[in-house]
Amino acid sequence: MTNGTRRPRRILLVTGMSGAGKSTVMNCLEDMGWEAVENLPLGLLDRLLAAPQALGTLEDDRPLALGIDSRTRGFDAERIIMRIKQLRELHGHDVETVFLDCSGTELERRFSETRRRHPLAQDRPVADGIARERELTGPLRHWAEHVFDTTESTTNELQQRIRARFGGAKPEDPTLTVMSFGYSRGVPRNADLVFDVRFLRNPHWDAKLRPQTGLDEAVGAHIAQDPAYDQAMRQIEALLLLLLPRYAHEGKSYVTIAFGCTGGRHRSVHVAERVASRLRYAGFSPTVAHRDLGSTPLDAMEGEPVDA
Repeated sequence: MTNGTRRPRRILLVTGMSGAGKSTVMNCLEDMGWEAVENLPLGLLDRLLAAPQALGTLEDDRPLALGIDSRTRGFDAERIIMRIKQLRELHGHDVETVFLDCSGTELERRFSETRRRHPLAQDRPVADGIARERELTGPLRHWAEHVFDTTESTTNELQQRIRARFGGAKPEDPTLTVMSFGYSRGVPRNADLVFDVRFLRNPHWDAKLRPQTGLDEAVGAHIAQDPAYDQAMRQIEALLLLLLPRYAHEGKSYVTIAFGCTGGRHRSVHVAERVASRLRYAGFSPTVAHRDLGSTPLDAMEGEPVDA
């Protein structure tokens, strides 16, 4: 480009709680071909955008990831939001914000495990720093288009989610995940739609079926004998086929649909597989994940058997 004129650029602001995975996200984006810059003072942003691209890259063609958190010089959430608005309105840049969140208990565990000091609690308990940072970053969390809760995520899982959302998929093609889980081990934090299928017949109380899972034909046949099964499945599938195109129309590029039963081994697994198959038939490409499939069956978690 000449005369200082540059095309609008795709910019991703990566921020959030210290210890929630910002470095993992920045490294992942860099591996995907993004230009990654961490903790750049906002006052230098215009210089960065005006600077020529690195050798070997197409000018204005490489998306930019900016890592900003409470350690960044002059950090002010409201100022950052105003700056994002200016980049959009005055310069036409495509700017999105990713906020990485995590529960306070898990953040304390991570800081303790790594023996690092929290940036806002150098001489105080780490819980104080977490509380202060949550207050400072609150406006950005509310503003962000993408919020990732990493409390239960491994580094690999977080990388997979970043690649799925920012790896070049068309905005009109939502990246779908259909998952099963057990309520006894908690509801998935990042699920967009959650369906409770504990109303269906429970194979756990059949001694022959208990060691099997929802992937086995006999278990599926047992569940399908429930009087409510056919109508419930048809209505759930019809609802999803109605909602998914509307999510796509609104620009939502990542949707997780979760089905839960008590232990996460039988009913939820079967239903997740069936729904994923129906979505594939309708032209979608869901990824299927069974969070608690390998868990140990326990009578105490399943409650009392109920006659069908």
